[in-house]
Amino acid sequence: MNVRPLSRDREDPGRFEADARFAVEAARWAPSVHNTQPWRFGIGDRRISLRADNERRLDCTDPSGREMMISCGAALFTLTLALRQLGYAPRVRLLPAPDRPCLLADVDVDVPAAAPETVNPEVARLYEQIRERHTHRGAFRPGQVTAGLPALLQVEARREGVTLRVITDTHAQATLGALTGAAEHLGRADPGIGAELFRWAPAPGDRRENGVHPDTYPRRAERTEPDFPGRDFARGQGWGTDAPADEPAEQPSAGMVVLLTTPQDTPADWLRAGQALQRVLLRAQAEEGVSAAFHTQALEVPELRGLIRTRLCDGDHPQMLMRLGVAGTRRKSVRRPVHAVVHDDY
Repeated sequence: MNVRPLSRDREDPGRFEADARFAVEAARWAPSVHNTQPWRFGIGDRRISLRADNERRLDCTDPSGREMMISCGAALFTLTLALRQLGYAPRVRLLPAPDRPCLLADVDVDVPAAAPETVNPEVARLYEQIRERHTHRGAFRPGQVTAGLPALLQVEARREGVTLRVITDTHAQATLGALTGAAEHLGRADPGIGAELFRWAPAPGDRRENGVHPDTYPRRAERTEPDFPGRDFARGQGWGTDAPADEPAEQPSAGMVVLLTTPQDTPADWLRAGQALQRVLLRAQAEEGVSAAFHTQALEVPELRGLIRTRLCDGDHPQMLMRLGVAGTRRKSVRRPVHAVVHDDY
């Protein structure tokens, strides 16, 4: 992503609004469950507010709004990263108004932007990954993640108060894969979840700017060992894309299996988990071109989430289950334009 040239006049009264919209432009590329993009932004006087868009919550799979909040947390991290890239020093206040539960964060930006040359190089490096990062749905190439990456990503997660647990035990991996499969079967038998997929997984040719489109998932699932079943976004219609004909034939890999966990399970923890998620994803992309495949099915079933918590997370609350690896193909995604997510009712 290229940085918009900064105004020469740091005190230009119109500069902050332009910079805020620039930051929202970046934030909208954060990952979200089913690409629902469940966020709204308000731009005030040296402040940007982040609100949840409850109309985009998944009522059947996410009745508490936990995954919606994680998605918004990822957008919040991206927003503040873009502001830092512009030279600002944003201050985040999570859930600043208890009587307004949809107001998730206020980002105060009351310090004039610094000169571009003073921006931290690591901030610039992560910022450049915002559009490079992409969700993968399928198997990974074998042996692509180096031994030092897990520890680096664990440090990144801890910076947000979140634990990244790397699951290396083969039995624990198989358990998570089996629970994912069980939850997927339960979901396919639930007409409410089917209706949600119908809403957020459009047919080929649909031009909407959200949801999981057929060109973002494979037509045929690649089995890995252990196997982590993906969602049936095609709903049995055979939609999806085929692997490129010239892609090398390699043994598919599940990649590195990880869980993001928090000590508590409050809305603030969900937002922090989302911030940690995006921080980890951008760092993984920056270091080794690593992508993530998300498997939240088992975490959407309370009984299965409780089992994962007690048996694999030392009592911490699992917020995200994903696989990390290098993808053989890159599939594009879609986002709503800035004007659709910025609202005047600040």
